Amino acid sequence: MTEIRNNIRAMKQTIVHKIRQATGRQPGFSLKRILTPCLLMAGSSVMAQHQQMQFFRPNDKTGLNVFETKKDDTTSFHHLKVKVGGNFEQSYQMLRDKNTAAPMTEVGFNGNVNSLLTLTNGFDLAMANLNIDAQLADGIRVNLTTYLASRHHEDTWVKGGYIQFDKLLFLHSDLVDQIMKSFTIKIGQFDVDYGDQHYRRTDGGNTIYNPFIENYIMDEFATELGGEVYYHHPSGLFLMGGITNGELDPTVVAATKIDSATGQVNHYPAAFHGKLGFDRQLTPDLRFRLTGSFYSVKSANSNTLFGGDRTGSHYFDVMENANIAKGTVLSNENDYSPFSGRFNPGFSEAVTTFMVNPFLKYKGLELFGTYENAKGRTISEFTKRQATQYAADLVYRFPAHTENFWIGVRYNTVTAAVQGYARDITINREVASAGWFLTRNIMLKAEYVNQVYKNYPDTDILNGGKFYGTMLEASIAF
Repeated sequence: MTEIRNNIRAMKQTIVHKIRQATGRQPGFSLKRILTPCLLMAGSSVMAQHQQMQFFRPNDKTGLNVFETKKDDTTSFHHLKVKVGGNFEQSYQMLRDKNTAAPMTEVGFNGNVNSLLTLTNGFDLAMANLNIDAQLADGIRVNLTTYLASRHHEDTWVKGGYIQFDKLLFLHSDLVDQIMKSFTIKIGQFDVDYGDQHYRRTDGGNTIYNPFIENYIMDEFATELGGEVYYHHPSGLFLMGGITNGELDPTVVAATKIDSATGQVNHYPAAFHGKLGFDRQLTPDLRFRLTGSFYSVKSANSNTLFGGDRTGSHYFDVMENANIAKGTVLSNENDYSPFSGRFNPGFSEAVTTFMVNPFLKYKGLELFGTYENAKGRTISEFTKRQATQYAADLVYRFPAHTENFWIGVRYNTVTAAVQGYARDITINREVASAGWFLTRNIMLKAEYVNQVYKNYPDTDILNGGKFYGTMLEASIAF
């Protein structure tokens, strides 16, 4: 503050001197009285522009490898601040696909429902997000994210919003203030903090944190209404407990469907999730993080933990048929099959799942791993099925200090029991990528992907399925 005042004083003296030289005016009172408030307002504007959000993940490159926000109280609060930001991406697709499924016809569909769309090179639908963040008070921040345009919903949709408390100064309690130095409280409609992959995934127009084009085959992402409480220890250990309504689309209408496993009318109890982890910069060059997390709901109206993305896959129309839904036509294929290349196990009634994520960064080399085991069922099933997922990302960022470029590889595999299928299916994906941050707000990336489907029956369109090829993407975040 003292430095800003000194700079304003020096600016004022310089301008006064220059005006006197130009106009021949003698020292007078009116000039100072006019310039002083103008320069003070300019200084205040500069201070406001440089004020940062507290306990906040930046939208640009500086948000890379940021997971839950830390308790480092390094940003002072001066007044209410609103930050309006956004994300925009445009991709160019050069993918091809094939299968060996037996030709089939079905009533209400036109032609062979197991035939694949003929793909060509071209631009995909651009996606964009609008991010509004506000620092309401010291240690209190609110977020609202809106999908302006996406593959799954071309219209504007609100993703969700939440309020985050890192301080509770309005309670005027020294004891509470001391406790809150280690705690964070989050309330609203937000990304359920199950696993660490959702911090690295592509989310509509927001692709800046993802070194690859797409997310995992089994994409764990859902926005649900609830709350989370974090405890942070100075050693790097942290613990999170959360409770949500278990639904993407809440309802107050009483259930009428009968749960096949219990024989009772379906009910909607709360869903619970939690995380235990360690994250610490062990040396200037070495960071180590390890987390274990779970999510569990016993009954739901329609749980969407593995299908809650309202934006859609960034692999367009692979392994799809133009008549995937009754009455569709090619022009609205995107609406009816927005998750091309992904796998949803369909645990809409009950799900219990566990995930382990190690993360190691040594200088420019990053290794991020995933092991996941999920069990669940639909309302018509009597027993639970199982799905397991493994993934490993190896990314090297260079040159040292800036890390504006990267090369990376990913291996992702899913094995799952599918309702009505005699044996477990398997999906394998290999990806190689390269990218460049032109600035911290502008990113270009390219990847080659190869995905193979195994053990699907010959009556399924994914029998002998494979898609492969190159993707290009440009992304802006601010």
